[in-house]
Amino acid sequence: MGPAQVIANYELLSALTGQMREAAEQGEWDQLIGIEHQCSTLVASMKPVDAEVKLDDAALERKSQLIAKILADDAEIRNRTQIWMGQLQLTMQSNRQEQLLLHAYGV
Repeated sequence: MGPAQVIANYELLSALTGQMREAAEQGEWDQLIGIEHQCSTLVASMKPVDAEVKLDDAALERKSQLIAKILADDAEIRNRTQIWMGQLQLTMQSNRQEQLLLHAYGV
């Protein structure tokens, strides 16, 4: 594999993280998890190639741009999932309190 494949891998990773971001924005958590598995597989396959292939200045610049986008998407995904997790935690606490009240009053 050469420089073109390295950049193609980063392009694909960027597209996948963009899809993950969209899924998080829409609250499509199952879809987000499925795409995350694809990302993990891709990253695992990219690591050895990325370490071996030397890139010219233009390819390094493009790689840097793609990494910046990937990191921005990741930050937004984390933000959205933290908000969702907070909401889920509140719901679970409310349900637990309701169960305790029902048990206390024998209903």
